Amino acid sequence: MQILRAKVGTAPRRLAAALACGLALLACAAGAAAAATAPTGALRTPAAKLPASATLESCVTTGEQAERSATFAGEMTAVPGTTRMAMRFELLERGEGEPAPHAVTSPGLGTWLRASPGIKTFKNLDKVIDLSAPAAYRAQIRFRWINAHNRTVKTLELRTPRCAQPALASPPPGAAGNAGTGAMLSGG
Repeated sequence: MQILRAKVGTAPRRLAAALACGLALLACAAGAAAAATAPTGALRTPAAKLPASATLESCVTTGEQAERSATFAGEMTAVPGTTRMAMRFELLERGEGEPAPHAVTSPGLGTWLRASPGIKTFKNLDKVIDLSAPAAYRAQIRFRWINAHNRTVKTLELRTPRCAQPALASPPPGAAGNAGTGAMLSGG
């Protein structure tokens, strides 16, 4: 049996230290490269989940105004201290060339929809039909969480994605145009 030993002097120690530093730099560079290619959510702490959501469930675009529609959904879950929940839908319309959206008045819009006491998840769908074009529509939904003393515990306001209604094709000569304006609420 033989034992091989090497005497480590100052020159080999400097070489070993330089190699160790080089390896450390490589490890840092590899970590930075992995971080750069990782999905952005992987490096961040998860965002707090909102207790409500506002979504566009469907957007029907067609040449016939009476058939154009958008279905919006609002959903909320109880927060601590909640006895009752409520939400209110408002339809926003932005016509072509308009600088900002404006509220559309229609029967059934703008009223508070209330969940029965004790409900933990409250969801409502609103379908709007007979949409004008060219325009974009979205719902602005206000949420309220109410406690046993009828006091508001929390409020939140969210907007849905937009439903774009493109310009109508010009009707053929001699055909009657389907002119109409406004939006009607159907269902709830």
